[in-house]
Formats: sequence, C-alpha cells, structure tokens
Amino acid sequence: MAKSVSPLQLPDAFHVQAAVGWLELSNVAEAKLELEQLPATLREHPDALEVWWKVFAEGKDWAGALASAEKLVALAPDRVSGWVDRSYALHELNRTKDAYDLLSPLVEKFREHYVIPYNLACYQCELGNHEAALRWLRCAVEASDLKTIRSMAAQDPDLEPLRDMIARLG
Repeated sequence: MAKSVSPLQLPDAFHVQAAVGWLELSNVAEAKLELEQLPATLREHPDALEVWWKVFAEGKDWAGALASAEKLVALAPDRVSGWVDRSYALHELNRTKDAYDLLSPLVEKFREHYVIPYNLACYQCELGNHEAALRWLRCAVEASDLKTIRSMAAQDPDLEPLRDMIARLG
C-alpha cells in the first residue's frame, strides 16, 4: 500500500501553480522552468508529476509523459490522473493495446470518473473493436451524461469510425 503524500507547501506549491498558469498560456518552456525551480527532492512529488506530464504532453514527448505518469501511479495510486495519463501516453506511443490493458481493470475503482470508460472506448475503436467501443461509451454515459459524452465523442478523431452510431447513442 502506498503511503499518504502530503500536499506541497509554500513556496513550492507556487511553482507548481505557476507552471499550470504558463501551460494555460501555452508556454511550455516557462512551465518547465517553474517546475525546475522546485528542490530536486520535490520534482517527483505527485502534484509536480501531474504538471510534468502536461509539460511533456504539450511538447509531444510521450516517453517523458509516460515516465511521469508511471512515477505518479507508483507514488499516488489513488489519483486517477496517473492511470489515465499513463494509458494516454501509451496510446500516443502506438501502444494502444497496452493502454487498454492497463486502464481497463480500473473501471470499478474509479467508477465515478467517466474519462476511463471514455478512453477505453477510444482505444477499442482504434483497435478496430467498434462494438466494444460503443459499450464503453455507454459506460461513460452512465458515469457522466449523454449530452457530454455525445458532444466529446462527436469531435474525437479516435472515434471517427463510430460517428454515425454516436449520433444515435442513447
């Protein structure tokens, strides 16, 4: 069992918040500089790892994103972000089956998070399993609502092959 991790304290928490702000402004370089101002012992704090993942993802450094997410999963297994981000990075590294296999067992643990079944639908669609993808979309609807999921799915390039079926999803 992983031990509980204390939140970052000031001023270190400010660096993480500032990095998030820079990412919102699409300035990955400044976000990275903020995170690098953290003491070395805190650069792998779960709060920082979540933002490191975003920095790597924005830069399309999927290997770096995967490494950050794997550390987050190990340090804070009760944070859904680590699991979701790890699978997303795997998917971007063309390891979609691995992404699916590692995320699917977590549906029950994080049942209130629609992003898990939604992403599983995307992965199944990419793998050519359209019926399974539709089943996962229905699970996402149960965890969220039809309007939200239909809107997301209608714009998601991973779900393009299901576009007609998504319009009838109910």
